[in-house]
Formats: sequence, C-alpha cells, structure tokens
Amino acid sequence: MELKDKTKITFHSGILTIGGTVIEIAYKDAHIFFDFGTEFRPELALPDEQLQTLVDNGLVPQLKNIYDPRLAYSYQGEENQTFRHTAVFLSHVHLDHSKMINYLDPAIPLYTLKESKDILTFLNREGEFLLPSPFEETNYTRPMIGLEKGAMIQVGEIQVEVVPVDHDAYGASALLIHTPDSFITYTGDLRLHGHNSEDTKRFCEKAKHTDILMMEGVSISFPERPTDPKQIKIMSEEDLVQQMVRLVDANQNRQITFNGYPANVLRFEKIVDASPRTVVLEAKMAALILEVLGKQVAYYYLPHDKEITHLDKKLEISYEVLRNDQRQYLWQVVDHFEELLPNGLYIHSDAQPLGEFDPNYRIFLDLLSSHQIEFVRLACSGHAFPDDLKQIIAWIEPKCLVPIHTLHPEKLENPFGERILPHRGESLYL
Repeated sequence: MELKDKTKITFHSGILTIGGTVIEIAYKDAHIFFDFGTEFRPELALPDEQLQTLVDNGLVPQLKNIYDPRLAYSYQGEENQTFRHTAVFLSHVHLDHSKMINYLDPAIPLYTLKESKDILTFLNREGEFLLPSPFEETNYTRPMIGLEKGAMIQVGEIQVEVVPVDHDAYGASALLIHTPDSFITYTGDLRLHGHNSEDTKRFCEKAKHTDILMMEGVSISFPERPTDPKQIKIMSEEDLVQQMVRLVDANQNRQITFNGYPANVLRFEKIVDASPRTVVLEAKMAALILEVLGKQVAYYYLPHDKEITHLDKKLEISYEVLRNDQRQYLWQVVDHFEELLPNGLYIHSDAQPLGEFDPNYRIFLDLLSSHQIEFVRLACSGHAFPDDLKQIIAWIEPKCLVPIHTLHPEKLENPFGERILPHRGESLYL
C-alpha cells in the first residue's frame, strides 16, 4: 500500500500553544482542515495582518492551494500532491479558531454548525472581528455552510460528523472523522460545567474507542493563579447565574449593569430568566438572542443606533430611563461607561477586555474607578477543568491520545493506550 492510500494527519499549527489550531487529514485525493484561526501574540507588534506577514511570523501556517489565490502570498513549503476534494470545518467562533476564514480560497466549502454561522456573522457585522478580505466590503464574512447538529459531510472518502459539545461559545462542535482505515476524533474546545454539559457527554459516547483523540488542554497550561479579590470563584455556568442573582438582591437602590461575551448567548438567556430585575440588553445583542434562540427580550438603543425592525417595539426601554435607574433594571452596558451613575455596580462577565494580559484592561478599571463605579468580575471558563479532562479521556478510552491547544501537552496522559506529542508541521500516517 502506498503512503497516499493511508490516512495522513498533519499538525500545521496549534501545537505547544493555545489557539491557531490548523490540522489537516488526508486520504487519497481528499483532505479536510480544522480549524482556521490564528495564534494570538500581541507582543510581536506586527506592522499589518496581511497573509504573508502572518505566515512569516508563524501566526498561521504555510498551506498550499488553501488560501485565497488573489492574496499576495508565496508558498515556501514542501511540494505535495494535488487533491480533488477539499473542505474546511470550524468547531466554533472564537478567533483562535476562525479569524482567518476570509483568507480561505472562496472556492473551498466552509462548514460549521448553523448557530456558529449566525454568531460569527453577527460578531463581524462591523468588519472588526475577522481579518478582512481586501477584495470585499469592510463587513464581509465569507460564505459558510450552516449545518444541523449531527450532520454528516462526505469529502471524497473522508466522512465527517459534526457533533455539538458544551463550550462558552454557543454552537461549538467536535468532529468525528472516518476514513476507510481510521476513526479520528477532534474535540474542539469543550467542558463539563456549562448549561449543555450533556452534549459533551453524548459526544464522548460517540467517540468511544476512537483510534486517535485530538484533545484540547487549555486548563492544564497554567499554574494556579493568585486569587483576584475582585473575582468571585465560579465553578459552573449555573453557579455564575446564581452569583449574579445574589449580587442583584444584595444591592437594592443601586444602578446595576453588566456585560458578557456575546457568543455565550445561553448565559445571557439564563440571566434574563433568573434576574430579580428586568434584564435589558443592547439592541444588537437582543437581535442575536432572537436569531439564535428565537427569544424576544427587553432591549435599548444607544443614541444614533439604527433601528432593528424585527425586535418587538413593546420591549424597548429608553436609554435615558436606564441611565437614571437604580431599582428596576439590570442592563447590559457596552459603551459610554462614563455616563453611568456614580456608586453603581458593574458586573464584568467574560466581556472585553478579558483580563490583565490586555493593556486595555487596566485602563478600563481606572475609568470605572474614576467614576466611583464598583467593579465585580464573574467569570466561568469555557474549557474543561483538569479533572474533567481526565474524565473525558476515561469515557472515550482512546487508542491514541494527541494533546493539542495547550502549553503543556505532556500533562495529559492516556491510561488506555498510546500518547503522541507531535511537533508543529509534523505528519502522522495511520
């Protein structure tokens, strides 16, 4: 049997780092890729984010006949075979998995769950989320094929099943990949402590005894961090919602605002349902909740915002009413924090800026402090805790484990078989 008749896995990027996962699986004349994001390395202070710049600095890999051929890019990798069938799959919307989709050859189909498609299009509505295509309008998001949960896609002799998992980005999925000689599993990003933890458990059942388990390990990347006095320890998404309810109950006669990461639409929905006060979302966020979850919620417009016609006008609350409220509303604030009332409470729930690693975080905290607004952080990880990673491995019992998407892959062990720690650019033949 020739090598081209065996399943080949190439780890183009996403090894010994968090983010930028690009993995290729090839069999005969077909190959697929997942995901299509970039590494996050702001310390490089790049002059631009053109494709060649990103390749030269290692933020994205050398790929042949995958990027938009109109882009200025010179392939310097090894020559490889020509494929008749190509497809790219996105596990979820986070930038380290999706940021460069506008650099993908427009002729190559891009698959993801329909919820991820809707959220990604929303997040890039102003053209400020994804890398922009120089050949399209500023807010362009390249076409995606939105799939139902459990959809099966055939790419040559490679079959891909897209299976939902729990993550802090709604619409996240894992991939179950079958070739004529192998059963390969890619977890994407997942956890067991979210509202949809049963999705992760069902995925594990489907993946049981997989030949190769490519598994994220974000939570084992860092040492135990000192406790942040402004951050309440949270162990689950349900715990986070209950902590927010407690904060609202404990702060009567006080303006209370919050913000979160928009891709986590379930968190917003659960806060709406549980809050003792009426929750009012920024209009674009309310529109996303309606688009993805089919639920109408109270909303407001900032001055000069365009009207969103499909929102229920009866649920609109005046911005001026919210600005002066101290009793009735818990509302999402996304801008103009300086217009909040002094002595109010602001709850930061995985919103931008994300943390101390972002230079804007300290600036943001200083702004709130200067306006006498109390800051409380409620955060809940989108990634499985270390013990839960072990549990997921135990449920799946993989024949071979390949830890990825982590700074310390050696910390993940496989009691059920082999473990491989690949290098960036390395290929495996199965």
